[in-house]
Amino acid sequence: MQQIKVEVFSSPGCSKCGHAKELLRKMAMELGEERIAWREVNILKELDYSVKMGVLSTPAIAVDDELVFSGLPSQKKLRAYLEKKLEQLPTGER
Repeated sequence: MQQIKVEVFSSPGCSKCGHAKELLRKMAMELGEERIAWREVNILKELDYSVKMGVLSTPAIAVDDELVFSGLPSQKKLRAYLEKKLEQLPTGER
């Protein structure tokens, strides 16, 4: 089954980062955990990768290796974006 890959870039002590992770966890459950593969990226532990992705502040969210949100999006914006990406998955694999 095809999945979209979502990464939440965070840093230790970032209160908005905790909210971003919780928002994404909830959204993945609602939209189908088997359709959304997500992980947390600690920018201090993966600095080179974070820089390569263009992350300048946290929280930031990348979808399918593209930095989409460089701040905490509203729940409505994030849901709309993820739903659109899920609709673009090959039909036989949704």
